[in-house]
Amino acid sequence: MVKKVTIFGFADASVESREYKQAYETAKLLAEAGFVIVDGGGPGIMAAASRGAKAGKGQTIGVTFYPKNMANFEGRDLANPLDKEIKTGNYLERTLKLLELGDAYLIFNGGTGTVSEFGMAWGLARLHFGHHRPLVLFGQWWQEIMNTFAKNMHIRPEAEKVYRVVSTPNAAVGAVKELLSAG
Repeated sequence: MVKKVTIFGFADASVESREYKQAYETAKLLAEAGFVIVDGGGPGIMAAASRGAKAGKGQTIGVTFYPKNMANFEGRDLANPLDKEIKTGNYLERTLKLLELGDAYLIFNGGTGTVSEFGMAWGLARLHFGHHRPLVLFGQWWQEIMNTFAKNMHIRPEAEKVYRVVSTPNAAVGAVKELLSAG
């Protein structure tokens, strides 16, 4: 069975940014390893993920919705090369479908949308501890955030065991493979 990795991240990441390049390279390596890449069908990290997957001869799935009266939502980027588009009715349905489709989650830097997606992925991993989907956080800066959560909030011990922080595309692919084979 082909495994899918859902990639979350900053919609405004430019093609020249380090994060865009890292997402592209990571998705390329994942596609070369046989994974299908799932993203929100938008610009930035989402487009980088799809383009990387295509460069790695892989498949892409985009989960989208076409908002009305939401000036601050990026929506579908027609330059994001999707093999399959799944249209949803609203932001919450979109996020839930992105989580449903992924066998693992890879979260890059982002804004409030990415924080929302991360929170749902982390919460679900904790609730399904022992049978959870791997959660890979890209960037060493995540360690400071996770340490701050642990220090200042009521975080249960199992919630600290459901994620892995990585800082390179190769480490991200290795973590996805290792965590999926362990589950």
